[in-house]
Amino acid sequence: MTQQLKHNLIVLLGATASGKTHLGVLLAQLLNGEIISADSRQVYRGMDIGSGKDLEEYGDVPYHLIDIADPEDEYNVYEFQKDFLNAYTCIQERGRMPLLVGGTGLYLDSVLKAYNFLEVPRNTSLRERLQPYSDNELAQYLSQLNQTLHNTTDLLDRDRTLRAIEIAYAKTKMEEMDCDKRLQTISPIVLGLRWPRPKLQQRIALRLRQRIDGGLIEEVDNLYKQGVSWQKLHFFGLEYRYVARYLQGELNKNDMYQKLNSSICQFAKQQEKWFRRMERNGITIHWLDGSGPVLKQAIQILEGHTR
Repeated sequence: MTQQLKHNLIVLLGATASGKTHLGVLLAQLLNGEIISADSRQVYRGMDIGSGKDLEEYGDVPYHLIDIADPEDEYNVYEFQKDFLNAYTCIQERGRMPLLVGGTGLYLDSVLKAYNFLEVPRNTSLRERLQPYSDNELAQYLSQLNQTLHNTTDLLDRDRTLRAIEIAYAKTKMEEMDCDKRLQTISPIVLGLRWPRPKLQQRIALRLRQRIDGGLIEEVDNLYKQGVSWQKLHFFGLEYRYVARYLQGELNKNDMYQKLNSSICQFAKQQEKWFRRMERNGITIHWLDGSGPVLKQAIQILEGHTR
């Protein structure tokens, strides 16, 4: 590309196994860019295979928001938005092009829709009052405070449920602050990778087999031996959840693979549904045919958005 892009952020999204990282690296090499990951699990150290970091693909392309937290840490969309803005600002100051690459819809929306977040401190008195509550009672209380609850992973872990209650409780007592002004200066162009469903399912199955053969089971076992609980592994998503069940003797290896593969395919459908909702909410996604020459398609779209 010889002309300057009208936009100051390229967003590349798609379902799991769609090839986002590979295309992101190619675009970054072409456009003097750096990649910011929008993946809710790749932030964690030691979770390489199951989260699909594929670090060898990056080569000399700088990347951000990968391996920045320990599995014991509580990392969330609020933290992501802050870290994204810091990385985005640094990349721009170096005169390079930021590329936001990933498939975690909530993280993508927090940037594209400029979410406002409250910085809510720990509420000791509220936690003391809630201490006698059972997990089910906490979940009911949270649903009363936040009737539009969509992040049900908050209900899988008592500490996360308490934190979600703190935030929801604070919103009933305080006015939201203005969003970070830097979000208002971002002018993104959004590219999406899309495959015919049967082909995507084939890619998911092949990648899962490669990950199991490449040490996924050993990775989950090592995390547990390092002190990450089975409950926490369950929270970290499908690969960690089903391999943990296998390691606990609840599933044999073949059942683990079959159930995990089916669940990842269902997850891909949920991601696609989220992306359609993004479009209904006013975000323009320029879709690329994953089975075609994706780099060429992407360049053609970007060339149509130059000065």
